[in-house]
Amino acid sequence: MYKITPKKRYNHTFEFLQSVLPAPAKILDLGIRNELSEILETYGYTVYNTHGEDLDIDYKNVKDFEVDAVTSFEIFEHLIAPFNVLKAIKANKLITTVPLKLWFSGAYKSKSDKWDRHYHEFEDWQFDWLLEKSGWKIQKTEKWTSPINKIGIRPILRKYTPRYYAVYAER
Repeated sequence: MYKITPKKRYNHTFEFLQSVLPAPAKILDLGIRNELSEILETYGYTVYNTHGEDLDIDYKNVKDFEVDAVTSFEIFEHLIAPFNVLKAIKANKLITTVPLKLWFSGAYKSKSDKWDRHYHEFEDWQFDWLLEKSGWKIQKTEKWTSPINKIGIRPILRKYTPRYYAVYAER
């Protein structure tokens, strides 16, 4: 496992990305520039980001880039209508992660940030169906558990129940 960061989630995401799209490659990452964008650049990827626009309404930027792939790391669960963005993507490769719906916990909703909430928390089959209906063919999937190390019933369940779902798809 690459130790690119102490954040377990980033390590899994990076390994999955590298397994399906080795560097060097040009990526449009849906979402604002973040720590993972910078990490990917240090490993030879060229990363462009969207600018925080509401991708439910304004998804023209996904059409404006000539890239090898579009990535979306925990973005689609925040959208009301992810189908529209998925259809609009011009690239032929998509690497994405979403949080999975947990039977023992409700959807995430920040108490202080109106944008940091999940409209969707998918079951794997639901996300697969969304991708297929929007024109994508799934090539590879992977799941992993939450990186939380706390004490309690929910943290124990999270340690053994897959929380994140990664998908590589092509048109």
